Amino acid sequence: MKQTKINGSTSLLIIPCMVISVMCFALVLSGCALIPTTPTPRFYVLGTASENLVSKKINISSDALIGVGPVKIPEYQNRPQIVTQDKEKMIKFAQFDRWGESLDIGMERIIGENLLVMIPGAQFALYPWNQSLKVKYQVVVEIIQLDSELDKDLLLVAQWTVIDIQDSKTIMIKRSEFRHPVIPQNYSGLAKTLSIACATLSKEIAEELEPILNAKKDAQKSKE
Repeated sequence: MKQTKINGSTSLLIIPCMVISVMCFALVLSGCALIPTTPTPRFYVLGTASENLVSKKINISSDALIGVGPVKIPEYQNRPQIVTQDKEKMIKFAQFDRWGESLDIGMERIIGENLLVMIPGAQFALYPWNQSLKVKYQVVVEIIQLDSELDKDLLLVAQWTVIDIQDSKTIMIKRSEFRHPVIPQNYSGLAKTLSIACATLSKEIAEELEPILNAKKDAQKSKE
């Protein structure tokens, strides 16, 4: 009988312990479920011009080597996070939506690729190029303003210069301004819209380079 009482008291102690253990385990699981997970960053890159912008290619008779860059951007855009503005014109930095490369380098690369397609007869080098390359003309781009609202549009204002490096003179300075709606209204749409703005700028540069490059070849023929 004494042994039975001991066994009985032991079994009574085990049951509450099991209940407490189960409750503690449930609390741990619920606590883990409440811990917020950090979102995975999303990265974006600029794309080259669409077919409708490069359908009319520019024919030139010059084989001059053209240097593209540097491309300078506003300091508030010089960061990996994609920068936008709200309706009150306050700057917002997207912590989890970022550029896959430095924006100035990305814009230089895309402008160079666009020009290569738009002026197939020319040769291009990206800044900084090898000093052994005999670059004749240099296209320097400064982005004066780059503002965008996800639910509205993107504004790109650029001042660009064409320099004759070999003759050490500035051929032209021009200011361009483009405004495009952000479609779709998200960060992916913003990257696509900026790509369109870069393509439009590239087209304008290409059209201005055409008479410069052809004039060089005509001058060489007249000397002959």
